[in-house]
Amino acid sequence: MIDFNDFKKVDLRVGKVLSAEKVEGSDKLLKIEVDVGEERRQIVSGIAKSYNAEDILGKNIIIVYNLEPKMIFGLESKGMLLAGKDEEELSLLTTDKNITPGTKIS
Repeated sequence: MIDFNDFKKVDLRVGKVLSAEKVEGSDKLLKIEVDVGEERRQIVSGIAKSYNAEDILGKNIIIVYNLEPKMIFGLESKGMLLAGKDEEELSLLTTDKNITPGTKIS
């Protein structure tokens, strides 16, 4: 359990997927360019076994905006997309309406 003040530190935002491609040498990673309003960010995510790069183009996804950048497979990842996974299937968290990239989730 975390308290509410810790939860408030997490900055969730809408990001629009501008481009996506498989990471060379990996069967599970996609390199994704996301519009988050004031900037574009690169996110490296392990969703390639569930999603083809073409399938996520143009989607509004939910990302953790204030996560410390990490190097993954030699690529800088500046955020994390959110997804749920049950026993069989991974599902990206998306918006049900066309909302402005960079919008904060509250």
